[in-house]
Amino acid sequence: MPILDSVIVNFAVALGIGLLIGAERERRKGKGPSRSPAGVRTFAVTSLVGALSFAIGGEILLAVVTAGTIILTAIAYFRSRGDDPGLTSEIALILTVLLGGLSMRQPALAAGVAVALAALLASRTQLHHFVRSVLTEREVTDGLIFAGATLVVLPLLPNQPMGPYAALNPRSIWLIVILVMAIGAAGYIAVRILGDRFGLAVAGLASGFVSSIATIGAMGTRATTTPGILGAAVAAAVLSTVATIVQLCAVLAATSMTVLLKLSIPLLCSGLAAAAYGAVFTIRGLRGARGIDSQAGHAFSFLSAIILAATLSGILVISAALRENFGETGVIVGAALAGFADTHSAAVSIASLVASGKMSPADAVSPILAALSTNTVSKIIVAWTAGGRPFALRLFPGLLLVISAAWAGAYAPRLLGQ
Repeated sequence: MPILDSVIVNFAVALGIGLLIGAERERRKGKGPSRSPAGVRTFAVTSLVGALSFAIGGEILLAVVTAGTIILTAIAYFRSRGDDPGLTSEIALILTVLLGGLSMRQPALAAGVAVALAALLASRTQLHHFVRSVLTEREVTDGLIFAGATLVVLPLLPNQPMGPYAALNPRSIWLIVILVMAIGAAGYIAVRILGDRFGLAVAGLASGFVSSIATIGAMGTRATTTPGILGAAVAAAVLSTVATIVQLCAVLAATSMTVLLKLSIPLLCSGLAAAAYGAVFTIRGLRGARGIDSQAGHAFSFLSAIILAATLSGILVISAALRENFGETGVIVGAALAGFADTHSAAVSIASLVASGKMSPADAVSPILAALSTNTVSKIIVAWTAGGRPFALRLFPGLLLVISAAWAGAYAPRLLGQ
């Protein structure tokens, strides 16, 4: 009985798939001699035929039935084609056969694909409007560049240390390029949707959870290409530091709660400082003119992403050279060197020492703040490289305020207590 029940459920899923896709196609079938040859009944029967053929003869019979469906669909297409030589219904009918067969083995997957297909078919008008009226040729080109960088180049790159002092990992460096392009595109989309006064700030805060340095580089590029949004770009860059602080709290909580409690006041002070400084530039952007950056253009700058990756690679090589030539002069120096590339990895390594009992929580404060400080230096270098002098000079006071607040929060209570 359980096997019989399973078969019945699978056939029910196949019938539901056909009815779902067929119901959507029935609405667009049209009337009269020019109507489409397939409607709700045809799709339902086709899905059941696919399921039955797989149940009886497995993959071979399903392939034969699919081939027959393709032939019948081609004949119907050439007999009824009009001025619009669309193949959507015909391709959907062939796919329905395959989904019916799939429902006999993986009904959940088949049902999910069917729902996605029905949604895609139903969104015809919106998709056509988006592609023809919203997307520009530049945006399509940027999408192809991003897809090539992510799906073609990235899998081909080696994922191992190489180069001077084995400090460079080609895959990691290219991931930085992809991150910068993705963050730039996120900011571009946010601006298109929310306007230049809101979009960049939201994008900067959200993208900071991925990489604050990459976010600063991407926002610097946008400030260079569109000077009218300089204030909004600075706000986004500073707000990405808020995300860095929040993320740092999360990784410390997962590694050592005692270290997080010891650093709670410094991190709170630095986070509030970043939020306050970012709010100043956000308010300035709100008072500015709307629509400065609302025009369609490039979603990101590929050249700027390459330059940013090269800059960070140079920082990694310099850090590795210092460590190789001068050795480890203490935990603080080691954490500071690691902080040039990433604050979180250095913080996790220090917190792990505390968790294992090799270091006291009080001794972990200075190394982690040192990593945060050197990471701030990297952000300043990236800001100057990507955004130029106007962007960097506006961002520098905010970054300096953030790191000063962190150190003050750590040691001011001790000094005042003395």
